[in-house]
Amino acid sequence: MTHRPQIRIPATYMRGGTSKGVFFRLDDLPTAARVPGPARDALLLRVIGSPDPYQKQIDGMGGATSSTSKTVILSRSDSPDHDVDYLFGQVSIDKPFVDWSGNCGNLSAAVGPFAISNGLVDEARIPENGIAEVRIWQANIGKTIIARVPITEGRVQETGDFELDGVTFPAAEVPVEFMDPADGEGAMFPTGRVVEELEVPGVGTLPATLINAGIPTIFVNAADIGYTGTELQEAINGDAEALARFEAIRAHGAVRMGLIEHVDEAASRQHTPKVAFVAPPTGYQASSGKTIQADEVDLLVRALSMGKLHHAMMGTAAVAISAAAAVPGTLVNLAAGGGERTAVRFGHPSGTLRVGAEARQVDGQWTATKAIMSRSARVLMEGWVRVPGEVVAG
Repeated sequence: MTHRPQIRIPATYMRGGTSKGVFFRLDDLPTAARVPGPARDALLLRVIGSPDPYQKQIDGMGGATSSTSKTVILSRSDSPDHDVDYLFGQVSIDKPFVDWSGNCGNLSAAVGPFAISNGLVDEARIPENGIAEVRIWQANIGKTIIARVPITEGRVQETGDFELDGVTFPAAEVPVEFMDPADGEGAMFPTGRVVEELEVPGVGTLPATLINAGIPTIFVNAADIGYTGTELQEAINGDAEALARFEAIRAHGAVRMGLIEHVDEAASRQHTPKVAFVAPPTGYQASSGKTIQADEVDLLVRALSMGKLHHAMMGTAAVAISAAAAVPGTLVNLAAGGGERTAVRFGHPSGTLRVGAEARQVDGQWTATKAIMSRSARVLMEGWVRVPGEVVAG
């Protein structure tokens, strides 16, 4: 049997926030993968090393977690109001599919630096020293993101002293603004209510905030499902029954949000919605060993991504947290003490994160105008990824 040789594709391996992924320029992909479809999905699956029944992704670039099984495709934008078009693919670890249903807020921080370094932003918009404002079109969800990238001597500055819990080493700060993060028609709360009674067979009926801001997210109270909000990954990810309960909450919440018609469809839509649980502030020890005092945070949040408790916090879920905190009466807002808020600092498994949001009522419906957070980004490796030729040839 004749086997095609490997092909190589220009790529950059980057960290953005508490995630990392493989970044491509659209024009560098094989012709068949430059358009959505099976060829593109097959290529990205092979690059990352999925599907892997061992769930290790040894034969690919993935890191065997939802935070490290990610791909990004970028191109110059045709829109005069944007510099770059950004498409995000969440690659399943053990199943043969790529989920295109949402954004990655963490990797959003790496889009601006990549775009500048790879010639996707007009040179006239890049100062010799200062801040380059990169206008990003997030193609998965049809939203605008503004990244403010530090520039030193005409090049992206990656090093710095900005510390981000969940990332070991400091780097340069990249503030990111998510503009109009609610869904396209402004239905931030798909059911029209800030708190729903969510019936989940086998779990019970739970108060829940179902919000679509940043990424569709289901918030429940930690106490209502037997938790304190101080849990770390090992407390949940090794408990098959707990993970099954969370998946049931996610599936039934997805139906109530109108994202799917039947709970069975949730299995093929792993990236969205997210499910998270919240609690009032209390002290705990983060996964790094650092002690988080109750007075350092406004509330505690733990979130699951791709069926596992996240080691820190997804960037898009942080947007959902900030938007929900800004609306009086949501479970997030109540856990933080209630009232009107434009920013919160929440505790997650790796430490704390401060996020801000602006929300207002329009014709009786809440909508978010923007959400803001600071992240950092860094190139880890650049060159080519290689895949067997038959993957692209089909």
